Amino acid sequence: MDRTLELAMDLIRRPSVTPHDAGCQELIAKRLARSGFAIEHLRFGDVENVWARRGTASPLVVFAGHTDVVPPGPLETWTSDPFEPVVRDGRLYGRGAADMKSSIAAFVTAIEDIVAQASGHRGSIGVLLTSDEEGPAVDGTRRVVEWLTEHGVLIDYCVVGEPTSARTLGDTIKNGRRGSLSGRLVVNGIQGHVAYPHLASNPIHALAPALAELVATEWDRGNADFPATSFQASNVRAGTGAENVIPGRLELDFNFRFSTAVTDALLRRRVEETLDRHGVDYEIAWTLSGQPYLTPRGRLVQTARAAVSEVLGIETELSTTGGTSDGRFIAPTGAEVIELGPVNATIHKIDECVAVGDPARLALLYRSLLAKLLL
Repeated sequence: MDRTLELAMDLIRRPSVTPHDAGCQELIAKRLARSGFAIEHLRFGDVENVWARRGTASPLVVFAGHTDVVPPGPLETWTSDPFEPVVRDGRLYGRGAADMKSSIAAFVTAIEDIVAQASGHRGSIGVLLTSDEEGPAVDGTRRVVEWLTEHGVLIDYCVVGEPTSARTLGDTIKNGRRGSLSGRLVVNGIQGHVAYPHLASNPIHALAPALAELVATEWDRGNADFPATSFQASNVRAGTGAENVIPGRLELDFNFRFSTAVTDALLRRRVEETLDRHGVDYEIAWTLSGQPYLTPRGRLVQTARAAVSEVLGIETELSTTGGTSDGRFIAPTGAEVIELGPVNATIHKIDECVAVGDPARLALLYRSLLAKLLL
């Protein structure tokens, strides 16, 4: 069996549901230590993290990823045990196969090949692993980056192994991500009997016109690198469960995925101005999960595109679509950051899988990229 596939399967066997690591990082740390890496185990709160580095010179090329996975969901809906990897019909099945244990396995074997080929490579190689990417993302990469900054470590180039490919391995590289701003809105009313509306105040009715305006608003038109900012309501809660009671309170959760054409401060202001204009009695709590970031078409982007062309024989597209990733914590340090990983069609789904040959092909891709940067 190909050793990258074998390592990916070993990682899948460990049920590392957020925030648990289930021994994945220890397995990787031992492999990297054998290749001459200095290992730092960094625990923040309940989250296990690893920082590993080989060399002290610049440039510092870092592979970043997460060992945690989302819950598998109802086990009976899986064709096979989500934490017992299975190769079936040309695909590797298991929770984390695509997001992102195949990428981590490919990091490791690519690094092992480079070290075996040229133990005196230029610069340094780093690996940053967390078990908190699929969770709150508070004590994971965010905290490790703070620790690195405190210790004077500056990352030059970072490859995040998120599953970015759309149809076939390597067809899409993420060179940026939209920001994420969430709000929890509470609309206050007065509970009462539906037959006596003049004695009550219905928060659903109060919010409806304002919500319609928020949904219809053009927040920006995006730009050359980002699609237009999107507002989405995700949850709404009101009522006592009785059909004859006007509720006294409504809660609405919503989210902006926003481009660099707007700021989170502007979005907050426009939302609150809309609610005020409609006379809504409200309270709102904001959560900024990450600012948008963009890596220009510099050395890392061009090197990655060349590696895809060389190894896979295809041209890759640049994209900033999709959700957030831990790249949002690394990019503000000044590092060039890209995300490059497996096909994302089955991530977070039942029967998550990748093509059985993709872990090995991904390792070849990472090895080519490393060679171009450090050899």
